[in-house]
Amino acid sequence: MLPKFMRMIIFFVHQNLKNLPLSKILDIEKINNVDKPIEVANGLPNECYTNQGYLAHEKEKIFYNKWTAIGVGSSIPKIGDAKPCNLLGIPLILIRDKNMDVRVFHNVCSHRGFKLMDKACKLKNVIRCPYHSWAYDFNGQLVATPHIGGLNNHQSTNFNKTKSNLKEVKTKLWMDIVFVNINSNELDFDQYIKPLEERWSKFINKDDQKLIVKSDDYGYFSLEVKTNWKFAIENYCESYHLPTIHPELNKISNINDHYHIQGLPNRFAGQGSKKYDQIVKGNKIFDTFPNWEKSMLKNSEYIALFPNVMIGLHVDHFYVFWLEPLAMNKTKEHMQMYYVGEESANGEQLKEMRKQNLKFWKDVMLEDINAVEGMQEGRNSPVYNGGNFSPIMDQPTHQFHKWVAQNLIG
Repeated sequence: MLPKFMRMIIFFVHQNLKNLPLSKILDIEKINNVDKPIEVANGLPNECYTNQGYLAHEKEKIFYNKWTAIGVGSSIPKIGDAKPCNLLGIPLILIRDKNMDVRVFHNVCSHRGFKLMDKACKLKNVIRCPYHSWAYDFNGQLVATPHIGGLNNHQSTNFNKTKSNLKEVKTKLWMDIVFVNINSNELDFDQYIKPLEERWSKFINKDDQKLIVKSDDYGYFSLEVKTNWKFAIENYCESYHLPTIHPELNKISNINDHYHIQGLPNRFAGQGSKKYDQIVKGNKIFDTFPNWEKSMLKNSEYIALFPNVMIGLHVDHFYVFWLEPLAMNKTKEHMQMYYVGEESANGEQLKEMRKQNLKFWKDVMLEDINAVEGMQEGRNSPVYNGGNFSPIMDQPTHQFHKWVAQNLIG
């Protein structure tokens, strides 16, 4: 362990970095260069991937101000199911309330600031603090204050319980993804997601969304990657890297079969393919979305919904790939698979197909690790200027860089 005086120096350096204005951390002109036409634009500067002081600004402007994904609702399927999560230092609780709604609260007791929950659990009627046993119902209301007025006296005339409820976070469940807006200052979610829903209306409508079922056996994996979270989004947005990073995938769905997706207003970007073949094994086949346009059965789309969720939409399955930033150079990637209806998602007859499909996508994501970790290492070069963009191949990635830049200084 470091000597105490060294730990104190490191602590004060970190505190001072957090308090520095953005203009003291990076050259604002470099950020402005990102927003230029793609032919002359630079990418985000190195500091956006390596500087600890920058991270404080990104937390506030990107993750706390925006609709950010923190998990999936099906991970807490029943009343009283609850699990903790962490969003860049903020401890949170996801809980399924008695109306079957997903709610998110700050994971802290209003009494002495004790963290309420460390692991997923099944609650009976209340969220109980392990420290002094104060308890909250599933709506976050403080309902029990043991011995607050002295031994065996659980009430106090001088204490107003209603002012000490859990602090709830603005939350929305969409396509099973749990989104939160920590600072409660973003557009209403229905308005925010409208451009993407309108785009996907030719594939799935609101009735189709109800048919999406989480796969419980071969449905989930996670990866810890030594990279900044932004590199995963940048990489996902484009198909430019298919021939070099995904040679087998490129044989199935060639780079020439892909098209760009740039959602306006500037909230999502990505790519699509015109050559997706439905998963078939012998005479077995997954169910498909019933309202998918027949002329587009071979289309699939891969959207990065900013800041931190990536979605893969196919006629016979759907996945959610969300990012949990752990540090400037460390990210946990979560993937959850879904199918159309219970039989495709969890039926015994299609189990082997689900296994192979999950393996396929995990292999693709594993191939991407070298790319995103290589970019992280390269950003330690002092001569790198943020990079340039191909005007033809990098349009969605440039759109993401612009979104980050605009939110940092807007």
